[in-house]
This record gives sequence, C-alpha cells and structure tokens, in this order.
Amino acid sequence: MSRPNDSRPKPSHWDNLVTIFRHFGVTLVLDVGAHKGEYGGYLRRAGWTGRIVSFEPQSAVRPALEEKAMADGNWQVAPAMALGRDDGQIALNLSAETDMSSALPLAESAMRFTPSSAMVGQESVPIRRLATVFDDYAHAGDTVFVKADTQGYESAVLDGAEPVMARIAGWQLELSIEPIYSGETDWRIMFDRMDRLGYAAHLFIPGYFSRHIARQLQIDGVFMRTVG
Repeated sequence: MSRPNDSRPKPSHWDNLVTIFRHFGVTLVLDVGAHKGEYGGYLRRAGWTGRIVSFEPQSAVRPALEEKAMADGNWQVAPAMALGRDDGQIALNLSAETDMSSALPLAESAMRFTPSSAMVGQESVPIRRLATVFDDYAHAGDTVFVKADTQGYESAVLDGAEPVMARIAGWQLELSIEPIYSGETDWRIMFDRMDRLGYAAHLFIPGYFSRHIARQLQIDGVFMRTVG
C-alpha cells in the first residue's frame, strides 16, 4: 500500500529479495544458470554478503563469470555443468542471445516475439542432479537458497533436487507465462508443485517483456519453505 506523503525511495525487488534472505537466515545461494554473473552482482549491490556458488555450462560466458567471482572472496564458480534430473551428458542448444541458451529447443511460436534468440548451434556439456553435487557446496548448518534460471528447464532442476529438497529453504524459479521453449512446464503447474513441496510464494519479479507483442512473457517466483 502506498502512502501519499512518503517520499522515501521504494525498495527494488533486489532489496526485497535480500530482505527475504535475511529474514530466513539464508547463508548460501546456489546460482543455477549464472550466465556472466549478473545475479550475483545484483545481490552484492543490494547488500547481501553471504556465500554464492554459481553453475554455468556455456563455455562462451564462463570466463566473464569466473572473472567476476574471482574478485569476490565469498563467491565460487562450480565446474562447467548443467543441472537437471539425470547425471550424464546433454546437448545444450546455443542461442544467438547467450542468456537464452537452453537444454530445450526454442518453441517455433517464440520466434514471433523473440526473433533474436534463434539457436545457432549446440555444445555437449556434463549434466548433474543437484542432489549429486549438493554436499560439495552446502555445509552443515547452511540455510540454502537455490536460484534456477535455466530457460524452461527449471522443472528438471527440481526433479534432480528431490532427495535434498528438505535441506533447501527457498527457490527462485524463472516461469514462462507464454511458452518460449518446447517442453517447458506451464507456470501454473509449477506454482502447484511448489505448494505441494511445502513452499509459499514470497515475491514475484518481472522478467522478459516482449515489445513485439506488448506482453510480459516471464516472471521469477520466489518460494520459501513454510514452517509449522
């Protein structure tokens, strides 16, 4: 609710996210789909100083991510891997817009509102379940938050986390209102799934808005484990 006489600047959604971290005592953020480290950079500028571990499989963008993390004593970059429901290898579909690369193919209908995201090749990368690598990074006593921005592959990341789900305090998931990738899970199904897993919605962050069709295409949902 806005107050007419309140001239203080409104908090950004990054400020709100950090407020959530502090409220729940988050000590570790697993940044899945880190790209060039933009997410970690925003958290730092918003004042969060806890540990970050970033996961990014694309060889083309890892140098920029590693350079950014190297300047921060509390930020680690995991070896190159995607996260999903299985352990093995996967063909990553590379987009001309590197932040749109995905394990899923771009939906044909997506080209009308994001034509610059056409796929230009593939890269074979290791894929691991979050449960497989979780103990490599999460220490005893950590309160863990997972951000998954995996371009339509978020449901698979959740699948691979099932064995350690009880140890994860919260999630930030990129959700498509208009399908962008072939095979991605509908955002309403994802909402229901998080509810069944025992997480409540705490924050919504606007994502990709298409000027081609004047529509919000993606949002990020922040879900925290309910207590009691």
